[in-house]
Amino acid sequence: MISVLVVDDQILIRAGLAALIRAAPGLDVVGEAADGEEAITLAARLRPRVVLMDIRMPGLDGAAATARILDETRPPPRVLVLTTFDLDEYIYAALRAGASGFLLKETPPERLLAAIRTVAEGDTLLTPSVTRRLVEAYAPPPRPEQPAPELAPLTARETEVLRLVGTGRSNAAIARSLYVSEATVKTHLTRLMSKLELSSRAQAVVTAYETGLIVPGRRDA
Repeated sequence: MISVLVVDDQILIRAGLAALIRAAPGLDVVGEAADGEEAITLAARLRPRVVLMDIRMPGLDGAAATARILDETRPPPRVLVLTTFDLDEYIYAALRAGASGFLLKETPPERLLAAIRTVAEGDTLLTPSVTRRLVEAYAPPPRPEQPAPELAPLTARETEVLRLVGTGRSNAAIARSLYVSEATVKTHLTRLMSKLELSSRAQAVVTAYETGLIVPGRRDA
């Protein structure tokens, strides 16, 4: 069973999501939270596999709660963010913190359930074009130093893989670009994410922009 913690400040929406998930085979709601602080407490106690997180809530918002849950809960759950607007600085903050993806609240029920299963298996639920629009809209401009000191632990090949991840390419497309196997790309990606302490592919995309590997508007981006 995939255990899910549902977080939403609106009780009717929260109850509806919980009922939908409980009725789905292979999924179980282990808790419901009405705000970010309660979500942090329940995540630590219940250790769900997936947290379905509303992004805009009074008090501690979903982005801040995501950051703390991923930092404080062991093992860290996968966080799937729900939002009303796809271009939202809160979504950017949640992806930067390590959320595995986001869905619009108008998403049909079957897609929501599929998304929960997708992130539970360790995959990222991100549309590359939307992700890049988010990052380009809200990422701070890259700092002038070259190369960025954060990238010092990476090999040249790992740095190139990170840059290509930042462009939204899949592992298969990166493999074709570098003339290596997809398994080799996965190995490089695993190593660079470990070195940079990244927990999701979305964080890798953000890092590629914030360190200047990707410059918005540049032709090779």
